[in-house]
Amino acid sequence: MREVTVSRVVDVSADDLSARLEPATIVEAEGSFAVETVDDRDGATIVVASGPGMRLPLRFEDRDGTIYYTQESDRGPFSEMETWLEYDAVDAERTRVTVRSAVELAAPLPFGDRIAAWKRRGELRNLLEAVETGLD
Repeated sequence: MREVTVSRVVDVSADDLSARLEPATIVEAEGSFAVETVDDRDGATIVVASGPGMRLPLRFEDRDGTIYYTQESDRGPFSEMETWLEYDAVDAERTRVTVRSAVELAAPLPFGDRIAAWKRRGELRNLLEAVETGLD
């Protein structure tokens, strides 16, 4: 399993950011999958995302102010994927956003976890870019 972390200070207050960070918005902002459905159950939000030739459920939970999400089934691109999104106010108008993800590729490829981490880092950078530009 490989872990990647990206972080950026954005010109958005922590309160405004909190209001914008919805599970479906996060999935769309990462840029690899489209959101099919969103369902709240058992204290979590399940987002079913789809991409070329696959559908996968992602389970989102709030863990003491950290947005935690994981691939809920083993039918996705990863055998395991966990992500933690945290943010803290720098001042009244700026927020530091840090996203950390651990991934293990489902396919038995040489350097597969390294490739998965590289891809995941790109998705997390897309997310931070979208956060900075307003999560439209």
